[in-house]
Amino acid sequence: MIALMLAQKKKQTIIKKHQVHEKDTGSSSVQIATLTGQINELVRHLKKHGKDIHSRRGLLQMVARRRSHMHYLEKKDRKAYEALMKKLSLKLAKPTKGIR
Repeated sequence: MIALMLAQKKKQTIIKKHQVHEKDTGSSSVQIATLTGQINELVRHLKKHGKDIHSRRGLLQMVARRRSHMHYLEKKDRKAYEALMKKLSLKLAKPTKGIR
């Protein structure tokens, strides 16, 4: 069985890098960072196994979940959002007319 999820040690290091306080494991910035790590792992898997449709569906769900957290963080704290996007080397979302 292949492990598509992040290893526990790797996930803990990601959480420690992005947590707001000592016991923080669920803030938006931490969730975005862990989802980004999982997405990167899954992208590497899909490059090797291009016909794995079920994993591709999971990838799309993770990207959608990350996007939702990104929109929330952008609304709540724009500076933290921009800093996190720069830290994770992700693109800033383009503002859409009428939705926000």
